[in-house]
Amino acid sequence: MDLQLSGRTAVVTGASKGIGLACAEALAREGAKVVGISRDPANLAAAQEHLTAKGLTLNVEAVDLTDPAATVAVIERIGAVDILVNCAGAARRTPPAELDSQALHAAMEAKYFTYMNATVAVIRGMTERGGGAIVNVVGQGGRAANPLHIGGGAANAALMLASVGYAKAYADRGVRVNVINPGMTRTSRVDEGLEAAVRATGRPKEELLAEQVAEIPLGRAAEPDEVANVAVFLASPLASYVTGAIITMDGGVTSAI
Repeated sequence: MDLQLSGRTAVVTGASKGIGLACAEALAREGAKVVGISRDPANLAAAQEHLTAKGLTLNVEAVDLTDPAATVAVIERIGAVDILVNCAGAARRTPPAELDSQALHAAMEAKYFTYMNATVAVIRGMTERGGGAIVNVVGQGGRAANPLHIGGGAANAALMLASVGYAKAYADRGVRVNVINPGMTRTSRVDEGLEAAVRATGRPKEELLAEQVAEIPLGRAAEPDEVANVAVFLASPLASYVTGAIITMDGGVTSAI
């Protein structure tokens, strides 16, 4: 299926690994000019090599997205952006006994403000050119409260509200904004969450992992490329009438409508 993305410029934040890297690869396969953003130049270089080995091109920009001025500057260097896929930033899972004001602030900086800074940097240019697509890969933790994910869950919930607000504000100027909420996905963040659960419960990591997987009706965690496939569709003209949507990708865990 031709997703009509050839020649379009796509920026993917958090592109050096996990879901972000999978999104960058999927967009490049569709013929988009992809610019990957992450804080760590070494991780970006590794991501570049990974895609080069597959015959794909990834341009990279190292920037700390918690810095709004630096974010705007890097977007100005890139030029006109047609697609923004936000995957950067993850709030650490923290047992309630370890949660304090500093941890709560850090969660918002890591997840909410990284996405919002990138969005602010591109959205007005999109409106001036008459269109664009933003896909925010957020997380189901913003809908289901988890005692180990209070700070990150609050950031995710705020992102969902902001995303739908932007979608409504800019729909008449051709800009679409949508959200994907993955559940458990096979990335390094799963291990981080399990380690927090071990500290909170004292139970073995393997036991906790098996318990979490057992709760998923599909019987397994998602793969990053499965999330990327949905993100690329939402970014494409084939999803031209989809905006303000929040799509759950948790393997059937959520049973509420």
